[in-house]
Amino acid sequence: MTTLSRFSSRQLGKNGPVVTSPALGGMSLSGAYGAVDDEEGVRVIHAYLDAGGTLIDTGDFYGAGHNEMLIARALRERSRDDVVLSVKFGALLTPVGMPAGFDGRPEAVKSSLTYSLQRLGTDHIDIYRPARLDPQVPIEETVGAVQEMVEAGYVRHIGLSEVGAETIRRAAAVAPIADLQIEYSLLSRGIETNGILDICRELGIGITAYSVLGRGLIGGSGTVDGSLGRMPRFQGDNLDHNRALVTALEEIAAAKGVTLAQLAIAWVAACGEHIVPVIGSRRVSQVESMVGANDVVLDDADLARIDAAVPVGAARGDRYPTQFMGQLDSER
Repeated sequence: MTTLSRFSSRQLGKNGPVVTSPALGGMSLSGAYGAVDDEEGVRVIHAYLDAGGTLIDTGDFYGAGHNEMLIARALRERSRDDVVLSVKFGALLTPVGMPAGFDGRPEAVKSSLTYSLQRLGTDHIDIYRPARLDPQVPIEETVGAVQEMVEAGYVRHIGLSEVGAETIRRAAAVAPIADLQIEYSLLSRGIETNGILDICRELGIGITAYSVLGRGLIGGSGTVDGSLGRMPRFQGDNLDHNRALVTALEEIAAAKGVTLAQLAIAWVAACGEHIVPVIGSRRVSQVESMVGANDVVLDDADLARIDAAVPVGAARGDRYPTQFMGQLDSER
């Protein structure tokens, strides 16, 4: 049974759902950053829900469907009405798991949705979003197909992911957009300078920020597991430089009596009431740390010190390998 919530509540966009902040990201429970244990994964999801969390983010390609089935297992004994499920679709996989492009065709939208509904064991998805822009399909067609599923009752709200300001405006002209999912952290602040943050504020679109902990650079174990070794920020001199940036935050966290991870989560949450951090947790202890971030209050002096320690553009190395950076409409 859910206890009194230890989370704050925020609305995703002017027309979107009210959710808890932070959200729980599911990708790390399906092997993205090293070995996982399904039993612990279920415990992680239960711990999040038991603390009062509501927003769970996944993708139909996380573990080639594994993540959705794990979430379905965890929710089997829970009330569906107590959970907001956010699902990304459209990434094409190969047998070795690497993305092979994206499919945003209307017929693919409906097919992907059908599989997700089955794997999740539900009759609707609360927020449904293309994982990336399909360069061969106008965003109007992809969003229009999701809107048809909204009208049919299979989807409640429409989201976007990793798209730029122009694409956001075009999508919002077709249907109400609840939120944009995009990387945003102390080490990834591009949306502050490329117009994405501004357009979301203008149009009343929420932001669900992922990789808030810099894929473990902030407050992590220090090991480079799973796919991290392919990330430019985790390679050579880039890694040394970025670790030094994080070290500069330790004094600030210590003065607040919080962990580095909690400081980073609180910083993202403090950047706007329309922003919800999405935190990927593989262990119950990480959920407890995430919840504790809600107790961190950052005043103007704290924010100024943080900004001085890690200013915009301070991190070195692209946030994805070169071939994947080219697939990001948000980086064009």
